[in-house]
Amino acid sequence: MSLIGAEVTVLGAGVAGLAVARALALRGARVTVLEQAPALGEVGAGIQISPNGAAVLRALGLGAALDASSLRAGAVVLHDGIRGGQVLRLDLARLRPGQGYHFLHRADLIALLAAGAAEAGVVLRLGEKVRDVALGGSPQITLGNGAVHRPALLLGADGLHSPVRAALNGVAAPFFTGQVAWRAVIAAESGAVPQAEVHMGRGRHLVSYPLPGGRRNIVAVEERAGWAAEGWSHRDDPAHLRHAFRDFSPRVQGWLAEVKAPGLWGLFRHPVAAHWQGQGVAILGDAAHPTLPFMAQGANMALEDAWVLAACLAGHDDPQAGLAAYQARRAPRCTRIVAAAGNSARIYHLGGPARHIAHLGLRGMGWLAPGLALRRFDWLYGHDVTA
Repeated sequence: MSLIGAEVTVLGAGVAGLAVARALALRGARVTVLEQAPALGEVGAGIQISPNGAAVLRALGLGAALDASSLRAGAVVLHDGIRGGQVLRLDLARLRPGQGYHFLHRADLIALLAAGAAEAGVVLRLGEKVRDVALGGSPQITLGNGAVHRPALLLGADGLHSPVRAALNGVAAPFFTGQVAWRAVIAAESGAVPQAEVHMGRGRHLVSYPLPGGRRNIVAVEERAGWAAEGWSHRDDPAHLRHAFRDFSPRVQGWLAEVKAPGLWGLFRHPVAAHWQGQGVAILGDAAHPTLPFMAQGANMALEDAWVLAACLAGHDDPQAGLAAYQARRAPRCTRIVAAAGNSARIYHLGGPARHIAHLGLRGMGWLAPGLALRRFDWLYGHDVTA
């Protein structure tokens, strides 16, 4: 269909919402984004954009902004969390010289996407809370002030607790994985190397990488029976984080000594939505496929969704056929990524003889076939939805 003049309403000004807004506006659509927050502020912490996500940003004309806002990752290094020794180093700069892996703050990614959306003519309305979403012959949304809006096309990029997803699929209860995660940003040490470090211990692991502006991002995960609430806004005493990793290496201890007010959230498994689209409506990003953070693919999947959704709508005369094609293209890949993320923490958390054997195997791979570990994930990082 021709998107020139087509009216589209997007719920949510996160990565998915702003990316799809620009993608559609560049094809001629008249796009309005409704965001419940009163401002686009310093939300979240560090984020990784892998080559599959970077390809979308470059296709959207935002490659220069990505380069200016991020550090390019040179390597991923796995460490024995207790002893501190290196287990495996993946030299991205040497093994994947044509691919870009980027570290940046989520707020900087949102800022560059918001600027890109505005430049394309997207209208952003802040402070617009959605009270209700009704689907039938056409979608209808009721805003917090009671105003009713009937968009020609409604896109739900409204996150983990999306009312658009609920209207399409009903409410599905997630389950607690038995893991919690702390998140913090500290000042980076002088001369910090732009690489991701994974420090592994029994039932725990910690990931860290530098960010632009002399900052360092930390995400620490612990297995525990005690439940923790889901969401990014909960704060915890840093003493709890330091206690959980008290036997880790001096390098990790030095970072954790600098943490002042970490965020804490419970890790829950949510099913991938069965229905991504209906009459005049579709969902994307976390609304369609919430994922655990272990593959760092939440934002990257959202970017891929945005490009594919816009391309499918533009490539079909009937908008419903375009929406159906979008789900058909995206659901299998996202389901595979979500499953991989759910399984990937296992090797980091091994203990006893299994841990020793696994680390020996990883070291051997690093000596004999350093590219093998990366090739196992070419299906993920090497995929380009814009090609």
